[in-house]
Amino acid sequence: MWRNALNENNESNFDVGIIGLGYVGLTLASAFADVGLKVVGIERRSEVVDLINRGKPHFMEIGLAEVLSRVVSNDKLIARHALTNADNCSSFVITVGTPLSADGKARLDMIENATHQVANAMPDNALVILRSTVMIGTARNCVKPILERTGKRFCLAMCPERTLEGRAMTELRQLPQIIGADDDYTRNRASSLFSRLTPTVLPVSSLETAEIVKLADNTYRDVNFGFSNEIARLCDAVGVSAYEVISAGKLGYPRTNLASPGLVGGPCLEKDPHILRQSASKYGIDLEITAAARLVNERQPRETVDFIVSELKRRKLAAQPIVAILGLAFKGQPETDDLRGAMSLHVFRELRSRMPEAQYRAYDPVVSSDELQRSSTNLRVFPNFKEAITGAHIAVITNNHPEFGTISFNTIASLLAPGGFVYDYWNHYADIKGFDFSGRYFAVGNSKRGGL
Repeated sequence: MWRNALNENNESNFDVGIIGLGYVGLTLASAFADVGLKVVGIERRSEVVDLINRGKPHFMEIGLAEVLSRVVSNDKLIARHALTNADNCSSFVITVGTPLSADGKARLDMIENATHQVANAMPDNALVILRSTVMIGTARNCVKPILERTGKRFCLAMCPERTLEGRAMTELRQLPQIIGADDDYTRNRASSLFSRLTPTVLPVSSLETAEIVKLADNTYRDVNFGFSNEIARLCDAVGVSAYEVISAGKLGYPRTNLASPGLVGGPCLEKDPHILRQSASKYGIDLEITAAARLVNERQPRETVDFIVSELKRRKLAAQPIVAILGLAFKGQPETDDLRGAMSLHVFRELRSRMPEAQYRAYDPVVSSDELQRSSTNLRVFPNFKEAITGAHIAVITNNHPEFGTISFNTIASLLAPGGFVYDYWNHYADIKGFDFSGRYFAVGNSKRGGL
């Protein structure tokens, strides 16, 4: 009964066509295929198409490799470079990336290109779903006109992706799915599709409502982190621990749930608040809180590197200090190997601009050595934590991977060069007692002279 509702002509070769097989597209394609739908995935990168058709993902995502291998071997998912009319998909989902341009503006070219592909290949009465994060009005003012020029009938919905990297395969089956469209028929068709994955769908009244939901969700997190980082700046100035302030303030107190301070970036938080602000500006609205949070989060690398460099110079450790940067993926929990929008790379660039003579090392528990090396020729990549910090004058911990909190601080201190110290963006050791930190450990919101 569901298949007849989705495939109204009952002649489709594929149930769903996914345009874009990055983090969003490949996880969604694999999840759809795993519940029995036949999926064709479209990706321009030849090496990615080849990997997927061998059942291998091109990035690390918990649970994805097993699912992808299974659905490819069962002929439920195939990757190709382009859609064709012969595919005769009944539904299409656009999941291409929406990076900012060099001038910080939201780009539309990838959405336009993907929509043209869909327009050329879609049969009459196709369901087209936009899932990428976009400026408000993109579905109506960009995607819809391209589809309309074909003269074919179609249904257009906006169903934003909201999964967390590292938990995508689980959250695709658990999170409520936002279904935005202008009419009940389209909402029902999109709801039928996503009901195959999740027990809860949330129809909303328009395309724009769904677009705003995604932008508001991510910007809320950015604002929360931004305020935490602002408190950390204050605590640094006063000489108290932001970790202690925030932890004490919310323990048993339900009206405060402030995040821990730290680096804020990644493929979503780095850009989505900017997209929201640009959208609002078209309506004459200036989102001051959103702007302030981005300002705080984006200038944090520069401000913290000021302290790191001054402390290295104060200690007169070496003419060419050895700097170990640990945890370069944009986050460590849940695990990911994604370097897109990683603030660790901003920290590294800021350090290198201030200390071009220094020697830079890198280690990440998840990101491959080859990928780290491609991120910069000025990094010497190490295979493990201990080798990376041995003899270093400073170890800079830039993400919250749990490995960094499981290594004894005394071990770390013993491996550093004499007089060396740790700067920790994530306060891994802030609440651990029994170590003699004695000026060898500093953290965001706890950078007073002498450290802990």
